[in-house]
Amino acid sequence: MLRSLIALFIPSMLLAMPSSPVTIPLWNETPPNHRSSELEETHYEGDILSVTLVQEPSIEVRLPSRSNATGDAMLVCPGGGYGFLAYDWEGTDIAAWLNANGIAAIVLKYRLPEDESNEQPRLTPLMDAQRAMRLARFHAEDWGYQKDRIGVIGFSAGGHLASTLGTHFDLGDPEALDEVERMSCRPDFMALLYPVISMDESVTHMGSRNNLLGEDPPSDWVQEFSNELQVGPDTPPTFLVHSSDDGAVPVANSLRFYEALLKNEVETEMHLYPYGGHGYSLAINKGRLGEWPELCARWIKELSLD
Repeated sequence: MLRSLIALFIPSMLLAMPSSPVTIPLWNETPPNHRSSELEETHYEGDILSVTLVQEPSIEVRLPSRSNATGDAMLVCPGGGYGFLAYDWEGTDIAAWLNANGIAAIVLKYRLPEDESNEQPRLTPLMDAQRAMRLARFHAEDWGYQKDRIGVIGFSAGGHLASTLGTHFDLGDPEALDEVERMSCRPDFMALLYPVISMDESVTHMGSRNNLLGEDPPSDWVQEFSNELQVGPDTPPTFLVHSSDDGAVPVANSLRFYEALLKNEVETEMHLYPYGGHGYSLAINKGRLGEWPELCARWIKELSLD
């Protein structure tokens, strides 16, 4: 009951304090697929804020000033190999860049697919991402952007989650008692940075695959979460960035996704760099690799979704 009452006041809170981040729980009650355990969320403070063992998934809403708002929004999925979340490096830092370009940012703190607190671990991250997109769409008018201009941006394993959201979506349940669940969870566009795309062991990041699917997954799980195999004509327009020397997530992941998008006549733009390795966030002080945020912001601005 208390969470429901809080949810009623959140939109007005955000409008009153547009520059102040507000954190909102994803689920009003116990999250689906949750199993009771003794685990507690843990934060590790170092060069990067790492969050592990998430038990209560949430979104952190960060809005640009109303004068700068473009009407676009993005759900932000930090990476971390499905073992932790690089929460500031690929989360709140990305939100600050989006806000500087007039784009609303919704940072997702999603549950990770460990065995102890998940009934079916592989399903939990996508459940949280879908719910976050529905919430973003439900509150679009309150939060100052268009409900048909909500994208998703993901990094590394967060890129896998983002691309899973863009290839495993539904348009909502019109009969649902929860109004949020009536919303579509399809992102309107995607930006994928050095993403894990495939679960094919010849190109995947094995740490991400093992954490999501286990060490010896059934072949149908591998196919289901190899997102290059799930692309269709309704897959959202996609912006891709990868480095050829990525030793953790081979560039073949982005190449396969790009080819699948072309085959299905989905608008796509890809930028490949000869250097950069893996995990560079905004690529500050990384030479021309650091141009990707400007290129991405321009792509979003010029993207026609009619």
